[in-house]
Amino acid sequence: MTDSSEAPGGRVVVGGSTGFMGRYLVPRFRAAGREVVTVSRSGADIAWGDQDAIDAAVDGADLVIGLAGKSVNCRYTPENRAAIFRSRLDTTASLSAAIAGAANPPALWVNSSTATIYRHAEDRPMTESGGEIGTGFSVEVAKAWERALFSDELPHTRRVALRSAIVLGHGGVLEPLRNLARLGVGGAQHDGRWPVSRARRAAGTGHFFGARRGRQRFSWVHVDDVARIIDFLEQNPALEGPINAAAPNPVDNTTFMATVRRVLGVRIGPPMPRWMLELGAIGIRTETELILKSRWVLPETLTAAGFEFTHPELEGAVRESFDREQTTL
Repeated sequence: MTDSSEAPGGRVVVGGSTGFMGRYLVPRFRAAGREVVTVSRSGADIAWGDQDAIDAAVDGADLVIGLAGKSVNCRYTPENRAAIFRSRLDTTASLSAAIAGAANPPALWVNSSTATIYRHAEDRPMTESGGEIGTGFSVEVAKAWERALFSDELPHTRRVALRSAIVLGHGGVLEPLRNLARLGVGGAQHDGRWPVSRARRAAGTGHFFGARRGRQRFSWVHVDDVARIIDFLEQNPALEGPINAAAPNPVDNTTFMATVRRVLGVRIGPPMPRWMLELGAIGIRTETELILKSRWVLPETLTAAGFEFTHPELEGAVRESFDREQTTL
């Protein structure tokens, strides 16, 4: 099993350092005694757009991590769709250019991707070797992101596209779900029929009726295991290409929401029908695809390589996430 005490030393460049993952990784690397250079739009050592400074930071680094990208937790308007693409492709291209021009390029570049790249899956899990790529806006974003990662010739740098499932931890996706559960509306999210306009069909942003009665699969991973996966990748030079970052025991939506309620001690949580979800999504400016698409992903490559998850079971991961949050209040 890999832990932070076994992680390699050397400089780490973290692009997108102010997001959920970046805020977890940066202090963890520094606590391990590593030099960390952060890149973000604001609140970092270097701002995106300062290519000379990014070049200097990357040259001589051991590890580059790319996490930047506008959150997909928004309405998929034309403006937001363009920003989602641009924020990922421009920052990935910036890191790639820095590595290509480095006299002493990093050994490893780990860049974010997403398990959403796979199709809506109710019949079988998606793995790196047998997974099927899906269709629609979110999938096109993931495909373009990975193309940007692998497009340049970087013969001295190993590259990994980390296809992450929903990441659990203090805050993040669990924060609004905790609030919903405590308000008594933390039940399973039920899909159903809902009109999809011609414009949304053309843009690939409409969710079409799939899993029934909260049976859409929910693949997840704890943030600490994502950090440990990055350590593991540094220590295992045979690993490269797309790698699924997902715990080995996914559940369905009904089980996930029941687990959240159980950990919080909330007894009541009626199911939420599609029409209510759609109206709620409009109100809070998000998309129902984020909760209704069936994401069933397994960490085939990591498991075969011998990686052991600290949080393989959902309840332990949720309980740890909420416990951590409660100790910081």
